[in-house]
Amino acid sequence: MKIPSLLLRFPRCYFSRRTYFVSFRFPSRADFLGVESLLPAHRCLTKWICSSNGLRRELCQQAAPEQQVEGLSDREQRLVDRLYHGLIQGHRACLAEAITLIESTQSRKKKVAQVLLQKVLSYHREQEKLNQGKPLAFRVGLSGPPGAGKSTFIECFGKMLTERKHKVAVLAVDPSSSTSGGSLLGDKTRMTELSRDMNAYIRPSPTSGTLGGVTRTTNEAILLCEGGGYDVVLVETVGVGQSEFAVADMVDMFILLLPPAGGDELQGIKRGIIEMVDLVAINKADGDLVVPARRIQAEYVSAMKLLRKRSKIWRPKVMRISAKTGEGILDMWDKMTEFRDLMLTSGELVAKRRKQQKVWMWNLIQENMLEHFRNHLAVKDKIPLLEEKVLRGVLSPGLAADLLLKAFKDGL
Repeated sequence: MKIPSLLLRFPRCYFSRRTYFVSFRFPSRADFLGVESLLPAHRCLTKWICSSNGLRRELCQQAAPEQQVEGLSDREQRLVDRLYHGLIQGHRACLAEAITLIESTQSRKKKVAQVLLQKVLSYHREQEKLNQGKPLAFRVGLSGPPGAGKSTFIECFGKMLTERKHKVAVLAVDPSSSTSGGSLLGDKTRMTELSRDMNAYIRPSPTSGTLGGVTRTTNEAILLCEGGGYDVVLVETVGVGQSEFAVADMVDMFILLLPPAGGDELQGIKRGIIEMVDLVAINKADGDLVVPARRIQAEYVSAMKLLRKRSKIWRPKVMRISAKTGEGILDMWDKMTEFRDLMLTSGELVAKRRKQQKVWMWNLIQENMLEHFRNHLAVKDKIPLLEEKVLRGVLSPGLAADLLLKAFKDGL
């Protein structure tokens, strides 16, 4: 019988395995702690017991990557290695293939994607340590109503950054049709100059019914872009209104782009999105629209004074820019770098990122729980019947939901 390497590496620790290691004798159990982990399908539930918190964490960290790799076939492991090495070497084709992999809804590909993400995350942590704990990239969320000039601004802004030796990744999110389920994905066609730039990468993605103007995997795509060496990541979101600020939970700075004829300051406050922004940019401030742009700027400056401060060291700014002429673009970048430096110095940026990871974890749990609920054997067959009764008016939606939840709970 082959003894696991962990038992040989930690001989003074007590290990029990439900199938093979039934009983071990040791001097004292008073200060011992338990750590449980699940091995792949071909192994059984294992309970590791060790005598220190440090060793417990070490066991968990060492076991997790090994368990994930063991569950992959040789072909899948070669795919992960190829994408990982190509990604950290800066190959755009490998980055594109990796994002396609994490966007897949197929269960097997999801597992392969998580192994790849874990490797990229480990590499990301090592690079941050070499960078004295500072973030490797600046994540910027960009939102605004249709017609505000978001794509034109991104092309002008991105070209300015690449000329300054930055590497820019653009994650452009397009809304999916509620009837056909399709998405146009036409943002890249508006950025002809930037799409030809070798220091830029543009990735349009569909929302696929996800609320908040972002895709299910936007956060993971940001991590892959940073692993590929891109130091500025722009997330352009769908202008959908109050659900828009979901993107604020995954970026360092949230920018709202508005046209000069965007209504008065009351419209901005009503939308709710204005409470989440760090910078408001009034675009198209050129030609005959200079005067309306100045008026909107003054109104939003006064509106900002009524809002509660989200940061102790930063008050949201309102600027006028023109993506067409390039006026104000450099000043806007200066304001953005000032924001980043202040947040880094105060420690708010690192704390914000940690909080975002927790929020995004619970968002994914909610989404996966709904999918698990729909596919559960106890409710899968009942859903069409109860939906039909709700449509005919026989059952109220609340009662139908209670019946499905009860069936789900009884089936657990």
